[in-house]
Amino acid sequence: MINQNDLQAELASLVDVDETSYPGWDEPIICRVEVDVPGWLTQLAGGNEWEVCGEDEDDTCISFALREKAPTKSAARAVPKTAEVTLYHNGYAVVDVEGTALFDGTLTSGTSECAHLSYYHAESGEPVTLN
Repeated sequence: MINQNDLQAELASLVDVDETSYPGWDEPIICRVEVDVPGWLTQLAGGNEWEVCGEDEDDTCISFALREKAPTKSAARAVPKTAEVTLYHNGYAVVDVEGTALFDGTLTSGTSECAHLSYYHAESGEPVTLN
């Protein structure tokens, strides 16, 4: 028969994750999302490359206006396509090309090779490596 006090002590030793074991767990961390917007749009839309022709930022997001770079002579069109990419500060993104939604979701789930996450200590700015 197992003594209840011995069992509780054994379980406590197995799950002991107090602040002295992991002092950095109570420090604020900043997550930074870096996105290659023209590269990501090329990946989403396929075909030609894109260039940023404007941007607008507010408290919750940053929006980029893009236009398709000049197509090759064999695929010449009179008017290049336009797009809008909105990146919200919480990691959410919306991408529209010519009024059609190509992406509506989170960048933090590894959905794009053109988006990278970096983590930093809020107070010191030192990089944080997560395992």
